[in-house]
Amino acid sequence: MSSPDTRPLVLRGGTVLTMDDAHTVLPRGDVLVVDGKVAAVGTDLDVPEGTEEVDATGGVVMPGMIDTHRHMWQTAMRGYGADWTLTQYFVWYYLEHGKTFRPEDVHAGNLLSAWEGLEAGVTTTVDWSHGLQTVEHAEAAADALLAVPGRFVLAYGNIQAGPWEWTADPAVQGFLKRRADEGKLGLQLAFDVTGDPSFPEKAAFEVARELGLPVTTHAGVWGATSDASIQLMHDAGFMTPETVYVHAASLDTDSYHRIAATGGSVSVSTESEQSAGQGYPPTWQVRKHGIPVSLSMDTSVWWSADLFSAMRTTLGADRSREHLEAHVEGTTVTQVHLRAEHVVDWATRGGAKALGRDDLGSLEPGRTADVVLIKNDASPVSFPLLNPYGHVAFQAQRGDVHTVLVGGRVVKRDGRLVGYDGAAVRSAVESTVEHLRGAMGEETWQAGMNPAMPEDGDDVLDNPYTYTDYKSDETREARGSLFGS
Repeated sequence: MSSPDTRPLVLRGGTVLTMDDAHTVLPRGDVLVVDGKVAAVGTDLDVPEGTEEVDATGGVVMPGMIDTHRHMWQTAMRGYGADWTLTQYFVWYYLEHGKTFRPEDVHAGNLLSAWEGLEAGVTTTVDWSHGLQTVEHAEAAADALLAVPGRFVLAYGNIQAGPWEWTADPAVQGFLKRRADEGKLGLQLAFDVTGDPSFPEKAAFEVARELGLPVTTHAGVWGATSDASIQLMHDAGFMTPETVYVHAASLDTDSYHRIAATGGSVSVSTESEQSAGQGYPPTWQVRKHGIPVSLSMDTSVWWSADLFSAMRTTLGADRSREHLEAHVEGTTVTQVHLRAEHVVDWATRGGAKALGRDDLGSLEPGRTADVVLIKNDASPVSFPLLNPYGHVAFQAQRGDVHTVLVGGRVVKRDGRLVGYDGAAVRSAVESTVEHLRGAMGEETWQAGMNPAMPEDGDDVLDNPYTYTDYKSDETREARGSLFGS
């Protein structure tokens, strides 16, 4: 007999959001999983003998969600920077305390983040891992991800050195080649382009091309990266369909045209963009230019870490902008353009497209069985289930995630994670907090968590990417309107 992890399983009688090309919705549908794949989707399905049955009645069955940009290594600092600005984040991690993270601290953050993603129905996460000061840090990050039964992409980065430096390191390249050969993790390179006309990042792009790895980059970040960054990438031929542009929130029309023309995608982190100030969440811009969108949560040092929050804040931000623009013009919005169905698509299919994973993001026969059941019979918020997209985007939350499958393997059952050793994870995280707090000293620790209120004349950090002497006012040029071009 098959083991409980691999035997056939059917989710019966739920509202199935297939997220196929037609966005087919089955009100009382079944999803059959066999050998890690979706074997059938339909009504009253016949199933093999011995199939495990999960009662999905009253719930929503949907593809696993995909987060395309999360700094998992920072998760042990959950909530510490709740009142930070982007500048304070840069100073804390890039210039001051990020370098005090040991390999075991990166491991602890990744372990915690990986489990919390699964608990919230996020079956695939891109670990935008720019805390990898040494290969030992990278090994720790990868080992943590492989210890959790989710699906992960390690986006290798190092904010303590120029990307042309660490990508040229034979030890780094050896790590990437070995991990690629193992085939257990997806891989990307994660670095940013400052806009320096000498384009020192060119060498890092060449390494990415040589290794066959996609690049993910923070683009259009107020005070850090600008249209000049996009221009440099475009002129050198490094903008490809595999490139993921994170935020892309303070760019001009020409830059959006370049992203669209070269087939790249944008990872929108709405909670981050709204709170930290990379720029107004650009969903209306990227939709206007036909640029594919995925969603992401950025970092738990500030915000929540589930895509339910991402979906609802994205809808709120887009609609708020639409209303405010209309008010400026003296008109009224009577029909919103961005719908709940769209953000559910971005949280599933959008992420799959960004990662080049055609087997993920939808529930169709032959696809990999990354599946989520949202069902909570104990909650008065679970009914009535009238508009399933609206329910997922505005009503559901991580506590309503009943069942999660990754590659057909049950990793959350009846609302509880399978195989999660909470005591061990907690111990590792507490050790990291103790280390960081001790290294910083209590006064510095408290000051970092409780930044001073702003005063007139406070200095502005022009460019936090200090691996060159290049500085430019272009990253902070006045916008043409309240929301940019």
